[in-house]
Amino acid sequence: MVLAISREPSLAAEGTYDSIVVGGGIYGVMLSLEAARRGMRCLLLEREDFGAATSYHSLRIVHGGFRYLQTLDLPRFFESVGERRWFLQTFPELVRPLECLMPLYGRGIRRPPVLYGALRLNDILSYDRNRGVRGDRHLPDGKVVDATEVAGLFPQVDTQGLEGGAIWYDACMPDSQRLLVESLRWAYALGATALNYVEARELLIVDNQARGVVATDSESGQSYEYRGKTVINAAGPWCREVAEKFDRDVPDLFKHSIAWNVLFDRRTLSDAALAVEPKKPGASTYFLHPWKGRLLAGTVHDPWTDGATDAPLPSPERLADFIDDLNLAVPGLNLTADEVLRVFSGLLPASEAGTAHLAKREAIFNHGGSGGVRGLYSIAGVKFTTARLVAQKTLETAFPKMRSVSSSARKQIAPPPEVGRARGIFDYHWHPQAEDTAWEAELTEIVATESVVHLDDLILRRTSLGDNPHRALAMAPRICRLWGWDSTRIQGEIERLERYYALRSAQQCNLALSGKES
Repeated sequence: MVLAISREPSLAAEGTYDSIVVGGGIYGVMLSLEAARRGMRCLLLEREDFGAATSYHSLRIVHGGFRYLQTLDLPRFFESVGERRWFLQTFPELVRPLECLMPLYGRGIRRPPVLYGALRLNDILSYDRNRGVRGDRHLPDGKVVDATEVAGLFPQVDTQGLEGGAIWYDACMPDSQRLLVESLRWAYALGATALNYVEARELLIVDNQARGVVATDSESGQSYEYRGKTVINAAGPWCREVAEKFDRDVPDLFKHSIAWNVLFDRRTLSDAALAVEPKKPGASTYFLHPWKGRLLAGTVHDPWTDGATDAPLPSPERLADFIDDLNLAVPGLNLTADEVLRVFSGLLPASEAGTAHLAKREAIFNHGGSGGVRGLYSIAGVKFTTARLVAQKTLETAFPKMRSVSSSARKQIAPPPEVGRARGIFDYHWHPQAEDTAWEAELTEIVATESVVHLDDLILRRTSLGDNPHRALAMAPRICRLWGWDSTRIQGEIERLERYYALRSAQQCNLALSGKES
């Protein structure tokens, strides 16, 4: 069976849908999947490419909620544990266990006895974390180890005052873009429709009831009416703009903050993810993710007051402070800004405007329930990990009579066999050999079946070729030949890819500062 995500805006306009979802990040995709699993007919509209904004720029960790035990936020803990299990169970080829190590220096909660108790509590409360999960994806119990074992796992650890280390297990999704696309392919297998590069511009309203949207295909310029019983605004950082355009502004829906991670051109320091903290007052804890053998560090949360944007960036001062902190935390690391390969950054909802305090909960707003347009809902989520759960809550709000999932959907734990494969994934340092053409056949299939419109769609959001910027740009001319484009189109597509990397570089942070100063 060839499962294709077909991009046919005019054909999609011929149907009527139970729900139209605006926004194709992980929250929009999970809404489409969960609606399709309930037998609903769903249409997803994304004005750019699927998963192109915040969803693509995470630290690639599926958090199980261990950090929530510090504040005894048990509801969020149990939700995170359950959703982590779902990802491990459902996409075992794309989600795997991640060993995490925190060196302990006898300060505050970073003391072996304290962490021993926290790890025991974590294991007890997540006793069912491996239920239904494939054996090689099981998460072991946590443990506290001595300083010698810590140094063996993390040779560059700061040994001054080191008393031991805490080890626990989370999950990671090295290729989160494939996870998003495979979720969308699963939704398609169940009857959903999804269109990228189609922007919802106007809400269709009859007797104060949402009846669909008017949307424009940015590739052709053609506008279409898409009819539906409900409209769900899941536009991420732009959800307030969409809410205001369709009905009213909802200030509590999304107050911007920036979350960012940095990929350094440096080998990873350990096979485990490291939780490190510089020895200075008020220091933050940073995670060093051993992603593709490279050093991916984050996540930093900062205030953001410049509004929604595709490429938010930390200031040069914040980037410099971050690098200084990492160098303080790891003796001899000596990172420099010249080693920054990419800044992965996106906007997340803050609890208060102008702060870096991340919202604790998703926001689900029923416009009709507040005197606005009936059948219109707006949502804003906080974490990739809980996107599916928020989708369930949203659908239960919008369709109260469908709270009982059909038995067939309830039993459908795994996606169909053609979904969930790790295709389009290449090692970080892989380069094609002259006699090797299998990769071209694989890319050709992805182009034909996954609604790939532009070169950067394929390189960044359908495959892992874009993980290594140098390789991606070197291979770009050859990959463009898969489409049969002329030289003008090829040049434009390569320049588009170059802009993506340039906009997320340390140099661009400095240029942004120069522009503000001038």
